[in-house]
Amino acid sequence: MRLVQTKDSHLRGERLEIIQAPDGPKMLIARMRIQSCSSKFAEDIPRASSKRLDDHNSGRLLLERCLEHWGVSTNLVEVLRTDLRAPYLSWLDGVWKNEPLPGISIGHCENWAVCALIEPGYWIGIDSEPKDRGINSNAFDMMAKGDELNFLIENSKMAIEIWTAKEAVQKAERQGMNLNPRDIDLSDYMVKSFKHDNLMISVSWRKAGENPRTPEDDLLEATRKAMEENSDFSIGCNTVRNSL
Repeated sequence: MRLVQTKDSHLRGERLEIIQAPDGPKMLIARMRIQSCSSKFAEDIPRASSKRLDDHNSGRLLLERCLEHWGVSTNLVEVLRTDLRAPYLSWLDGVWKNEPLPGISIGHCENWAVCALIEPGYWIGIDSEPKDRGINSNAFDMMAKGDELNFLIENSKMAIEIWTAKEAVQKAERQGMNLNPRDIDLSDYMVKSFKHDNLMISVSWRKAGENPRTPEDDLLEATRKAMEENSDFSIGCNTVRNSL
């Protein structure tokens, strides 16, 4: 993979580096150095260490910058989580929009935050680790079994690539560790791994499922159905569809 664009933002001194994405649906892959910063998307994390806060806030700030590059106003969206704590974008209450939003994923490793966006209709997962990081062989059976485990034992230098690929799959599936890495056969998933400078980066994607619904989603859907079923359906100000 090669660097395709570098941007310098003067808002808070952060540096955004955009990396060429794998072939497939439209994606944006980027990284930024972890730093002490803030983000409008930051969550409250009680009793978190300063390092944990820097990791989280840097990842959320990187997401802001990626959305701005994508053309999504960060003033109109928020980051919510599924029951399994997978992050996703949603329109803010009161915006009254239900256009599909890009899928998102964030990761951290050592001094870097990484972020991936993908066009609406897909989910995405990203993970990264230092490319030269070793994984103890006594941990191999926590991430693989059967023939794959035997392969890892004989090819231990492949461990970090396989590990990041499986982490990316867990995120793209929105399952996290509820999807046991030992049960992930990478040949069953769309996943690409590549080296960029000092990092091993893995990206996985799939067709999207349904996001949790909001009350505004339900009201917009009910309004749409009422307009389809009743040509005289009116919405405020005595304005009737087809009367203009």
